Amino acid sequence: MAKRFYRVDSMKDLSLYDMGGTARRLNLYAFEIAWEVANKVGGIYTVIRSKAGATCDELGDQYCCMGPYKEHAARTEVEFVEFPRDSPHLKAVSTLRDWGYKVYTGRWLVDGNPQIILFDVGSAAWKLHDFKRDLWESANIGLPWEDIETNDALIFGFMVAEFLQEFERAAVAESPDVAPKISAHFHEWLAGVGLIMLRCRNVQIATLFTTHATLLGRFLCAGSVDFYNNIHNFDIDEEAGKRQIYHRYCLERGAAHLAHVFTTVSDITAWEAQNLLKRKPCIVTPNGLNVKKYTAIHEFQNLHAKAKDKINEFVRGHFYGHYDFNLDKTLYFFSAGRYEFMNKGVDMFIESLARVNHYLQASNSDKTIVAFLIFPTKTHNFNVDSLRGQAIAKQLRDTIHTIQGEVAHRMYEICLGGRMPDEHELLTKDDKSRLKRCIFALHRSNMPPITTHNVDGDTEDPILNAFRRCKLFNNRSDRVKVIFHPEFLSPTNPLFNLDYEDFVRGCHLGVFPSYYEPWGYTPAECTVMGIPSVTTNLSGFGCFMQEHISDPKSYGIYIIDRRYKSAEESVQQLAHHLFEFTKMSRRQRIIQRNRTERLSELLDWRNLGKFYHNARNLALHRVFPDFSMSLESEAGRFRYPRPISEPSSPSSSQVPSDEEGDDDVDEAKELEALSQHGDDD
Repeated sequence: MAKRFYRVDSMKDLSLYDMGGTARRLNLYAFEIAWEVANKVGGIYTVIRSKAGATCDELGDQYCCMGPYKEHAARTEVEFVEFPRDSPHLKAVSTLRDWGYKVYTGRWLVDGNPQIILFDVGSAAWKLHDFKRDLWESANIGLPWEDIETNDALIFGFMVAEFLQEFERAAVAESPDVAPKISAHFHEWLAGVGLIMLRCRNVQIATLFTTHATLLGRFLCAGSVDFYNNIHNFDIDEEAGKRQIYHRYCLERGAAHLAHVFTTVSDITAWEAQNLLKRKPCIVTPNGLNVKKYTAIHEFQNLHAKAKDKINEFVRGHFYGHYDFNLDKTLYFFSAGRYEFMNKGVDMFIESLARVNHYLQASNSDKTIVAFLIFPTKTHNFNVDSLRGQAIAKQLRDTIHTIQGEVAHRMYEICLGGRMPDEHELLTKDDKSRLKRCIFALHRSNMPPITTHNVDGDTEDPILNAFRRCKLFNNRSDRVKVIFHPEFLSPTNPLFNLDYEDFVRGCHLGVFPSYYEPWGYTPAECTVMGIPSVTTNLSGFGCFMQEHISDPKSYGIYIIDRRYKSAEESVQQLAHHLFEFTKMSRRQRIIQRNRTERLSELLDWRNLGKFYHNARNLALHRVFPDFSMSLESEAGRFRYPRPISEPSSPSSSQVPSDEEGDDDVDEAKELEALSQHGDDD
């Protein structure tokens, strides 16, 4: 091939992003409804927030987000302003306010600044009984009184449905010549009531429903069920009833079946929804990221080095007294997310670490792995030993800096006198005493802690028990060290002094061997920051990468087979990948990070947003047959080729030292990166 393409710039149809010009001309309106609009609860917040910029570039002010009013979040995320006078939005809002509902309007302070409408659920709570009766008479779905979360979702759904009804009337009255074409996209069962009522009332609005993870699927997997092998055998109604979520399941299934277009976020979730919700999704809409937020162009290698230096400082303090390994030959692995021990594959990660520890010891490897597990859980504050280690390291560092300044001053004065200083003139007896006190303070009789906090109920904690079972105690002889950090990272953290993004940049490999992961934002974030990651073919991200990359491993995406292999075989595969990663030279890891970073455009919303565009147009076409349905046929059809510099045999790419392996590099960009960042690993 004369030329290779690694970026997907050619996939971006700039005519699609005209700031709403086409939407205004066609009189299109698009609403996006979710419980997590301006209300951070989980991953859906990230989806809608990160997508807002690309959607506003396409639809402009014809696009509007709707969610519940949560004062603590809205105060910092929303600029409250009214809609323009005589707009159908303001007319519909005014009608609801006349009914006694509290409705807030403004701009969401995220990329794109989309219009936003927030509904105060409490202001309509007095109609809860009427809403429940209406839902039963319209859809034969009954809701228990004691389920507060479902009650809030019911009120929110009715407020949204009534707003959209009034908006449709106002939009028709405003432009009788060109009929308005309105679409409403609902995310998850918490917003599903609004969709159900719109359809039951025959409102002329195109509806879409996206499930990011089925309710029953998440419950079943959390219960350690062999989910994927038995999915065809479950009695769905019985399983939902046993878990007391049957009414929620009915809302989710009703919304999925009544929507004009039903979508999920990945192929694996589409298969799950087809079996549990009994409807095959019309379109898969993968989750993307606002890549511009993470873009560092040629700086990402330098950012890796700077962040790694901060992690090095933590490691020096944490392992004081046992600091007998070379940080230049130490690799940082990490896993992070919600504390779902089985679903997130933490059990498999720890088991694999134990095996890699044995492999490294048996092969007399000079490499050391420090594995961080960041999963928030209840704690009683920081571990005293962890804080002491950082304090002792800081004391030694400050003492050396002080002595260094004094020595420099003495050397300067002696040299000004015209002679070379003697050793005893530079380092005084007092200096040596201060250094000895610091060195003696480094002695410890216990081993470095395996957790940074005092975990509540540590005898029952799954991660700590897995460490104990696998005998990962941070012994001197262990080549794999483990650290459980049971809270999210922030710049105010007294141990790391890093936010999560910088921490990820400083690591060498993210490990996410999930059993249940409808998408997986953690490996996606690693990818856009140029950090290789491990995922599985049971995660949406892993399936997406398998579909769009000819050889994911060569781009730093290691995909573990958890669908067609036994648990033991999957553990062996993961342990093999981790061990092989330790054999890579610094030079090869830099090349691999360059390749990983190239994939960032593939995950950009300006590319993946076309799937939402297609879903919206399909829904509009089904409601308004005269609507010309233009689908972006190229969306997602690009496939990354195998890199030219990747050898045909995977094993031949593993080189034991930095001096070997020159023949496996012949791409100009990789050579240039090596010359610029040769010491940044």
